[in-house]
Order: sequence, then structure tokens, then C-alpha cells
Amino acid sequence: MAHLAGWLVVVAAALGLTATRAHGPQQPTAPLVSPAPEALEVDASRFIEKNFDWFDSQRQRRVPAKLYLPATKATLGTVPLVVFSHGIGGSRDGYSYLGRYFAAHGFASLHVQHVGSDRQLWFGNPFALTARLGAAAQVSEALNRVQDLSYSLDRVLAAQEGALFDTRRIAAAGHSYGANTTMLIAGAQVEQPGQKLSLRDPRIGAAILISAPPFYGMGDPDKILSRIDIPTLHITATEDVIQIPGYVSGLQDRMDIFNATGSERAAPKVLAVFKDGSHSIFTDRMATGGRNLNPRVKIATRQLALAFLNEIPAGNHEAMDAWPLRNADLVATFQKQVP
Repeated sequence: MAHLAGWLVVVAAALGLTATRAHGPQQPTAPLVSPAPEALEVDASRFIEKNFDWFDSQRQRRVPAKLYLPATKATLGTVPLVVFSHGIGGSRDGYSYLGRYFAAHGFASLHVQHVGSDRQLWFGNPFALTARLGAAAQVSEALNRVQDLSYSLDRVLAAQEGALFDTRRIAAAGHSYGANTTMLIAGAQVEQPGQKLSLRDPRIGAAILISAPPFYGMGDPDKILSRIDIPTLHITATEDVIQIPGYVSGLQDRMDIFNATGSERAAPKVLAVFKDGSHSIFTDRMATGGRNLNPRVKIATRQLALAFLNEIPAGNHEAMDAWPLRNADLVATFQKQVP
């Protein structure tokens, strides 16, 4: 697993519109009706936040989490659930623009904090930052992050709120390092000497991968990602670049991941590539990628994620198919592959 550590070190260092349908390419036209503007902030009366400070005694590891719930009363067993994994240096408080939006639209969103690769990395002696990032990039932390998600699922389903959730509709999502974590829990298989490592959690029925870096040094992405058999949504931007001295990971890596994911199983998948942007435009930071572009990309990202999550069980393609038309000025590429 030495190469896996190399992959994570790179992750740690990262702080013309086309559409392809199941039957081939199609050029969207301009939207017929301009959508009403949507504010980035979500009305606080539409969601509830609850923090958890769990402790996994088996691994002797803290697992903080924040749960966003719809404020409206829901019938037991009807609320879909998203489990979210943050990028390196993040926390349970991050990506709130997604969690609050999901909750305001009837989904629960559980944001898990990965102690060991969370915001504590930025505190302490600045000259030791490289060493802290290196520790966060170890194989043990990569595996712990996946176990954090499964453990958090166990705990939240057993909690008082657990009766609300529709266990047939659980999705995993993540950004950057969190997207790698999501790929692993969704069925990506990496190799260590003598065996393949699989951390697939069968409760996960769909995955949202935002700015997913490749598994650096682990070989052919087809072998790693081809057996993923659940629907996936891939979100990136033309300037979604991870850069360190001597190495650059850009859009082509995200495209390779999209092409490889589920290729053996012909799993449904969607790709959205925004124009311009940055790797961290999908975090809660408001300036990166451009002060004007940043909130617009966030709004479009959460709209697409919600359309994807709603399309899976109902086969309701209307919102998904309308999305690239509504966001034609923001989107460089949109592909949708349905077997």
C-alpha cells in the first residue's frame, strides 16, 4: 500500500457546452425560460442542525458529526440520507451550503469529521505542517476515513433520529480527499500485497464525487473503479487543479475517473464540468474561483446533486435534463450515461 500513501500526499497538497445522453451527444439550446434567482443562504426555518460527538471504542477514535434534518415533520422511514466526507483539513461544519439545502428539500445530510485529517492540521507549529499533512496521508488514515462513514451510519441509524430514515435511499458524497473516501465506500478496489482491499458498504446506493483525485500510483483506474455498481455523479471544473512542485492533477484526471467508474457494470453516471472555477470552489470558501462565479457554482452544484438524488428511485429525468439548459453559461461539459 506504499503507493496509496503517495496518492494521498498529492491530495493533501491540494488546497462549448456538450451533453451526452444514453443515445449519444446532444447540443443543448439556450433555456426557454430564465430560472428565478436563488440565494445561496437557506432559510434557517427549513432545516435543523444537530451535532454528535461519537467515540468508536473499537478503533479508539473520535468521530464527530453534524446532522442536517428537514424542519418539517416527516413520516417515519421516509427521509433519504446523504453521508458526507470532507476534504483534507475540513470539519463537520464544512459544506454547509449542501447540507442545509438537502435538508430544506427533504433529505437528511450527515457530515462526518475525520479526526487525523481534519481542521486540526492547520493548528500548531507552521514549520511542522508538512509532517502533519504527511501523517494525514498515511494508509491508516485513508482506511479510517471509510470506517468513519460506516461507523457514523451505524450510530445515526441507531439514534433517535434513525427511525426517520429511508434505509433504501442512502447516498455517500465527498469532495477531494472525501471523494476518494466515497469511491472506496462505493466499491473502488485498491490492491495491497497479496490481496485486493474492498471497503464497500452495501447500504450505500449512490455516490456524489466532487473534484475526485485519482488513486495515484495504484495502476489502471479501470481496474480500481470499474466494479462500482451504483449510480454516480461526478462534479468538477475546467480549472479544478491540484498542484504541487513537479506534479499537476487537473481536469483529465477527473475525466478518467468518470470514464472508469462502473465501466464493467454499466452503472448509471453523470458528469458536470463547470467553466473556470478552482479545486476549492466547492468548499464553503467564498472567494476561491472568483467572487462572482463562486456562489453561482455552489447553487448549481447543489441543484444538480438534488436532481441526481431524486432521479435515482423515481426515474424522474425532468430536473436532471433541465439542469444543463438552465446553467448553460456556467457549464463546459455535461454527460449523462444511462444503460
